[in-house]
Amino acid sequence: MTVPFVIAVAILLGLLLFLIREIRRPADPRHGARTPRWGKRLRVLLATIILFLGGLVFWAFFVEPNRLLIRQQTIQIDTWPQQLNGLRIAVIGDIHAGAPFIDEKKLRVIVQRTNELRPDLIVILGDYMTGNGWVRQTMEPEVFAPILKDLSAPLGVYSVLGNHDWWFDGLKVRTVLEQNGMKVLENEVLSVDVRGTSVWLAGLADLWTRPQNIEQTINKIPEGSPVIVLTHNPDIFPRVPQRVPLMLAGHTHGGQVRFPLIGSVVHSSRVGERYEMGHVFENNHHLFVTTGIGTSILPVRFGVPPEIVLLTVNSP
Repeated sequence: MTVPFVIAVAILLGLLLFLIREIRRPADPRHGARTPRWGKRLRVLLATIILFLGGLVFWAFFVEPNRLLIRQQTIQIDTWPQQLNGLRIAVIGDIHAGAPFIDEKKLRVIVQRTNELRPDLIVILGDYMTGNGWVRQTMEPEVFAPILKDLSAPLGVYSVLGNHDWWFDGLKVRTVLEQNGMKVLENEVLSVDVRGTSVWLAGLADLWTRPQNIEQTINKIPEGSPVIVLTHNPDIFPRVPQRVPLMLAGHTHGGQVRFPLIGSVVHSSRVGERYEMGHVFENNHHLFVTTGIGTSILPVRFGVPPEIVLLTVNSP
């Protein structure tokens, strides 16, 4: 991104200098007026508009995609056991390793900032890989997995795979991740002991590329047990049984470009903005969708900065 960045800065500086020159240019002496003529006013207005729009484009392509915010979110669940009150989950989604701004150095920053949150457990919600976009540069699992291996939480690191992972080679991604200490769940469940109480994690397969087997997977969990479902695409939420109090998902990037009042330009969810980002309470259970870290198709974000979420789950 170095060459495009330099070109963009040069264009913005050129526009700024043009605007300053127009503002400082003296009035036409033939008219003896101190107020600029309409021609000058129009040039100043046009330069201002172009500079403003250029600034927005610069922010969207070079600044916001390179940010990394820590988002604190608390969800209270009426049926959540008191023994699990205050469970802290670091939620990471859509890393898209190898995409612009997501190099090995950035991955180490992600690991460091996540560990600094001191979560009880860490979940990664798929789309480690990138591709099929305007800028395509694949970072192999053998490169990013050893960096993510340094993610640390007392209860472990758990993951599901996303559509980009399967479009690349899902079995390879899973194998390398598990070789580096991250447990990947594909229509599988496991029990995690938290303060003497078991919480079940159920990983459901990606909606676009795999069969989910939702009922069969959830039925492996004892009735009445606390369950957190992990999946990549939030659109399966209406199909998840109500006995599941919480589902975590990614995939949408929050729309990736989101304007005030207008909303998102493109929807990755089939139901529009309904499951696009944040906390959703529907049919008596909860969904949380992270806007993720990387970019897809175009290396742009606006109004939806990359995030790591520290999710705290409370009982009444």
